[in-house]
Amino acid sequence: MKLKNLVLVLLAIIIVGFITFRIFANKEKNAAAKNFKGNKTAMQVSGVVVKSSTFNNTLSLSGSIEANEQVEIRSEVSGIVEGIYFSEGTFVKKGQVLFKVNDIELKAQLQQAVTKEGLAGENARRAKLLLQKEAISQEEYDVANADFASTKAQTQLVRAQIAKTAVKAPFSGKIGLRSISPGTYITPAILVAKLVNTNQLKITFSVPEKYATQVKNKTVVNFTVSGSSANHTAIIYAIEPEVEVATRTLQIRAIAENQQGKLFPGTFAEVHLPLATITDAIVVPSEAIIPVQGGKKVFISNNGKAKEVMVDAATRTESDILILSGLNVGDTLITSGVMTLKNETPVKVQIKN
Repeated sequence: MKLKNLVLVLLAIIIVGFITFRIFANKEKNAAAKNFKGNKTAMQVSGVVVKSSTFNNTLSLSGSIEANEQVEIRSEVSGIVEGIYFSEGTFVKKGQVLFKVNDIELKAQLQQAVTKEGLAGENARRAKLLLQKEAISQEEYDVANADFASTKAQTQLVRAQIAKTAVKAPFSGKIGLRSISPGTYITPAILVAKLVNTNQLKITFSVPEKYATQVKNKTVVNFTVSGSSANHTAIIYAIEPEVEVATRTLQIRAIAENQQGKLFPGTFAEVHLPLATITDAIVVPSEAIIPVQGGKKVFISNNGKAKEVMVDAATRTESDILILSGLNVGDTLITSGVMTLKNETPVKVQIKN
């Protein structure tokens, strides 16, 4: 009986000791974890203090260069080409004959029409005399007079067709490569050549609808073309009266001088469109911006920890971007390591000037 009591006492002492040990072990583990969290190293990042400044708001847009005037040269009548009076790639003047279509048949038709016109005219003259003598009715006179008018119109029609056999330049410009030769049977469907006026060029480009109210006529824009670093200027002269629904953009057209012929229609242009100058703008480095679904975000330092902020960004330059909302003057904006940051991450910011 004494042995059994002794075993129970020893067992109770062992259980109490084990429980006491576990309590102290858990306390030490929690203290160590707390101590570890408290001593966690802050992430080293770079940043800038947000300031306001004057910003010349300029949009960079893609445009297309077109000839001021251009037309496809075609014949309005069918026939054999009897003469070509221009050289490919040369300058032609307005009204210059470019090529001639054979008009022998039309001239024969004209002779026939002139003869009929003369006869009908004589009949109308006689009918008038007879009407005055009351030898014929008013109806007979009207028929003779209508016949004369009809033959006269037929003569004018044939003359017009003969005039169309000599195709002339509608304006002065440079003519391109021809697709016909003397003796070619030509129809209105055949493209002979293209005529373009490149002394002035049109630059067509589109701006996002949110900038539509800031675009004005007679605004001077700068543009460059691929393969050249030369800067050219153009003046806005036409603005589309409505925003295109499919792209939500407004189409703009400017005109540029090209007297030296260094610019070519059909090439792309990088257009720099000046908008309103903002005097108290917030401009931040582009590397601080993180694109996310539904917008853009940045991180600022708040009490030693990273804080995520959604921003509304606008115009972008080579190194900076204009912020419309989301940031305030005096905020410490984090500019490095932003892709690995999360909310509440401890940070130590090194401010850059």
